[in-house]
Amino acid sequence: MTELHTLGIAAIRAALDAGDLTSVEITEALIARINAIEPRIQAFLTVTAEQALEQARSADAQRGNGNTSPLHGIPLAIKDVICTRDVQTTCASRILEDFKPPYNATVVERLNASGMVMLGKTNCDEFAMGSSNENSGYYPARNPWDTDRVPGGSSGGSTAAVAACEAPGSLGTDTGGSIRQPAALCGVSGFKPTYGRISRYGLVAYASSLDQIGPIARSVADLALILQVIAGHDPLDSTSSTLPVPDYSAGLTGDMRGLRIGIPHEYFVEGIEAGVEQATREAIDVLRDLGAEIVDVSLPTTAYALPAYYIIATAEASANLARYDGVRYGPRLAGESMWDEIERTRGELFGPEVRRRIMLGTYVLSAGYYDAYYKRAQQVRTLINNEFNAVFAQIDLLATPTSPTVAFPIGQKVDDPIAMYLSDLCTLPANLAGLPGMAIPCGLSNNLPVGLQLLGKPFDESTLLRVGDAYQRATDWHTMHPNL
Repeated sequence: MTELHTLGIAAIRAALDAGDLTSVEITEALIARINAIEPRIQAFLTVTAEQALEQARSADAQRGNGNTSPLHGIPLAIKDVICTRDVQTTCASRILEDFKPPYNATVVERLNASGMVMLGKTNCDEFAMGSSNENSGYYPARNPWDTDRVPGGSSGGSTAAVAACEAPGSLGTDTGGSIRQPAALCGVSGFKPTYGRISRYGLVAYASSLDQIGPIARSVADLALILQVIAGHDPLDSTSSTLPVPDYSAGLTGDMRGLRIGIPHEYFVEGIEAGVEQATREAIDVLRDLGAEIVDVSLPTTAYALPAYYIIATAEASANLARYDGVRYGPRLAGESMWDEIERTRGELFGPEVRRRIMLGTYVLSAGYYDAYYKRAQQVRTLINNEFNAVFAQIDLLATPTSPTVAFPIGQKVDDPIAMYLSDLCTLPANLAGLPGMAIPCGLSNNLPVGLQLLGKPFDESTLLRVGDAYQRATDWHTMHPNL
């Protein structure tokens, strides 16, 4: 008999529709699962059990009253950088440890309108700055496949919760790979949409021109269900696109014949683990067997994406995080003067990685260095975008590794920020260009998950979902669960 907490979104939806399951039953099963294993995984910062059961009872009472949303009565988890009214939103930072927003993010409003049940807020790197979840101001989330290893970051809690069957789906955010990299390391599916496809209103900003909210689930079919609800124009976000949202689930035909998939050799970087490369290339062979034409392509400016990203992202972080001074919200440490209080509050309540990025960003924006660093990084960003456009004129999508390594041991890279930043080498170019990207499980290396990354044309999420779903119909990597 299948245990309830292992069910995916589509399976829960089918059981609810058939009357074989109630929202209260699945919610109780997931809360029991969280209570049982959370001390080992530490995926959540806040568990909203009472609110979840109240929402589940409401969903059961309303079932059949015209709400046809695929997420009606479905429990989900929300990354703790996304505002939830009257529920703690800390960004995994001590500087916001008591902050309860007076409003919901647009994505949360849309999920609530669909009848979602919110299980809680998930752990992450502080202000979404990190690739391992070790930068959380509270405690590091752990990889369910090996709890001595990182789940990836910054959305490590969101992916660990799904991988550990504490939630069938979750929301994360992706600024340089923060959905796709942890999804790969935890063996789940994660989607970063095109910049502008999903509203950022209510997302606590890290780097505003790079941040995107996206879904995490066990299958591509489940990703499509979440994406359908949260995508679309929002007048509260001036960067939100007005383009219509297709029916993502209807496009999951299982047929990908005739598509041209590019393989950029620059993404098989020096130092990539042999098992990761093997699993990725075997996944590409499956795509070929399913009818895709595999084409070798080149993206030479990929080599400059990492330094350009860390100049642009830190510059924007420096500006965005200037508002945290202990005056308007969050704790305020006492000092001899106003400036002393602000200095103490920011100096002691921001973690070391956040302070490092603020200082880097302030430096590259300072007089005398702006043209040499920030302006030049933006020029490189334009080159990267143009290069993607030229390649996409010849192909339909790209297939690459997601991370050059499998999950690494907790503490291994914490004192080497450059080695940590290299974890996002394959993912961050898509953020610079605003492209949609997806990571899906494609194998194991040393008994740890490996993820295949698919990158698409702007606003062509449908093709990525179609290819990912076809791959998952032909393989069973996405059905794996860690032994907890």
